[in-house]
Amino acid sequence: MRRDWKNKTFILAIIAFLMVTGATVHQAIAYFTTYTAASGSAVLHLGFTTTIPDEEVSDWTKHVSIQNTGDKECYVRVKAFAGELYEAALTYTDTSGKWSAGEDGYYYYNDILAPGASSDELLIKIDHLNREEDFNVIVVQECTAVLYDENGQPYYDWSILADTGEVQE
Repeated sequence: MRRDWKNKTFILAIIAFLMVTGATVHQAIAYFTTYTAASGSAVLHLGFTTTIPDEEVSDWTKHVSIQNTGDKECYVRVKAFAGELYEAALTYTDTSGKWSAGEDGYYYYNDILAPGASSDELLIKIDHLNREEDFNVIVVQECTAVLYDENGQPYYDWSILADTGEVQE
């Protein structure tokens, strides 16, 4: 008797399971059989921002400008390195008023640099401190694509890593 009761309970459990799964099988079938068709085509152009520095030296002054050779608008920044002895002897000047010093040692070009355009010159005066030994002044320039907020206002984000789209922490 007890064995029949276990069999009946087991059969009722199976029937209940089948009823529950049977009620949802129509939605699952609808999910797997739904399709759509599309026609036509659209070309997707992924643009890149590429910049090239232009440096000329005359009278112990580097004349630096940046050209946007990419196909997207960008912001640019510049920093010069001269070694420990000469680092403090570098003086930045700007006749156009479009470059501004940042807290991180970079000089930022305030205007958006359009594709094919060049920035105004940033002058880096080099005080050689009346020393005879050779030294190098290395100019590093960086660019970042122009981003737009929800109101259409342009802004820059220097924390985005190149080639990854990830943000630095």
